[in-house]
Amino acid sequence: MRIRDQIDQHSPTLSFEFFPPKDEMGFWDLYRTVEALRPLHPDYVSVTYGAGGSTRRKTVELVARIKSDIGIEPLAHITCVGASKDEISGVLDDLKSRGVENVLALRGDPPEGTGPFAPAQGGFTHANELVAFVRERYRFCLGAACYPEGHPESPSLDADLDHLRRKVDSGVDFLITQLFFDNADFLRFRERAQRCGIGVPIIAGIMPILSVKQIKRFTKMCGARIPADLLNRIESVEDDAEAVRHVGTFHATQQCLGLIGAGVAGIHFYTLNRSTATRAVFQYIKSDLPRYRMATGT
Repeated sequence: MRIRDQIDQHSPTLSFEFFPPKDEMGFWDLYRTVEALRPLHPDYVSVTYGAGGSTRRKTVELVARIKSDIGIEPLAHITCVGASKDEISGVLDDLKSRGVENVLALRGDPPEGTGPFAPAQGGFTHANELVAFVRERYRFCLGAACYPEGHPESPSLDADLDHLRRKVDSGVDFLITQLFFDNADFLRFRERAQRCGIGVPIIAGIMPILSVKQIKRFTKMCGARIPADLLNRIESVEDDAEAVRHVGTFHATQQCLGLIGAGVAGIHFYTLNRSTATRAVFQYIKSDLPRYRMATGT
């Protein structure tokens, strides 16, 4: 089922994101992890896209099996990194032939240590170019990324929003945000996006904090910030992994409840291939959804 149709029928949608392991055993472990989510009935799961050719093939295989064997709707990532238009088209043809309906079109980040992003020969420089390419040739339900606090490479929030509008105008059906930890940042971004004519649904990306060191590294890379009060709480228990997980899970749960109350189109959990914390948040908020939908009539 197309994700935009899911959003239109019963928002907020709830979904998970995984990344493909590098070896065969890891792929089967991840397959079993996704399979274990079936009783939770997520609306869809997404699988990120490796830059290497062999990883790409495994990603397509995993996405196809999630749909055909597990019965959960997949969202396949596709990026501009290290791929020509012909190579990207080959992956999209493969996804189409396997019945995959949803694609997340991203520029992608250059491999670590390689410097600024540079397009592959015969490839794309920006995500809006990839979106336009996919929209012109295929009938996928097409998603793209957005940044409530601005893309780290963007000179300003206004410039970032202008780029996002071009991307949406190229044919995007829905957006998924980068992770954030302060709902006020998301709500301000959503309002600004709507004011400038971006009318597609915006899904909130949420990552429960599991490690202080890890989350500091991630936020530095993606330009997100950790609010001072949350940072103080996790740093005060930094040496106790279980306590960090508890604080992170509680904060993510409160974020999700607030977002649902604010009428968010969906919540997308960045799992880092670890489902324990995200399952806990997911199960708690999903139990609250019938009451929310009854109150709002959705």
